[in-house]
Amino acid sequence: MPPIAFILLGYVLGSIPFGLLLTRAAGLGDIRAIGSGNIGATNVLRTGNKSLAAATLLLDGGKGAAAVLIARAVAGHDAALWAGLGAVVGHLFPAWLRFKGGKGVATSYGVLIAAAWPVGLAAGAAWLIVAGVLRWSSLAALVSFALAPFLAWGLGDSDIAILAAAIAVLVYVRHHANIRRLLAGTEPRIGQHGGSRA
Repeated sequence: MPPIAFILLGYVLGSIPFGLLLTRAAGLGDIRAIGSGNIGATNVLRTGNKSLAAATLLLDGGKGAAAVLIARAVAGHDAALWAGLGAVVGHLFPAWLRFKGGKGVATSYGVLIAAAWPVGLAAGAAWLIVAGVLRWSSLAALVSFALAPFLAWGLGDSDIAILAAAIAVLVYVRHHANIRRLLAGTEPRIGQHGGSRA
């Protein structure tokens, strides 16, 4: 099967808007009309429902991991990488939502953990450290995904390093507004009113 088949597989899985579906099912309306308008777990948390936010986080990460694992089972390592990339693109730019998706953080971690768990876990640890010390969710994501390609390269896995670099570019593109606010000193910290707009 050609790479495009696995990209499409990943895209379809990645484009499932769990945050939107869960909040609607819970009677909380359209998550896109709340907070930052993002469909991810951080914005779901702004509804005040921590259980839904946790479920969104797990499902968004799970769909990225599922894309990688399914493609690997069907066609091996290279197919898994294409599917993982497709899953991130699907979450960021879902056709069903007019290509306006989430920021890709949870889905990207799911992809990296399934593709190369030491890289994914190390990137996640970097997020926890930066978020814990500086209290900016968006900055923690930006730092962790910037480090991920170097972590993969250090482990001698050039294929994962390329995937991680591609994911980092996509995540940075979707965080352009957060980057502007960080540079301007107006990005809310975790726990402040409205939370970090990651």
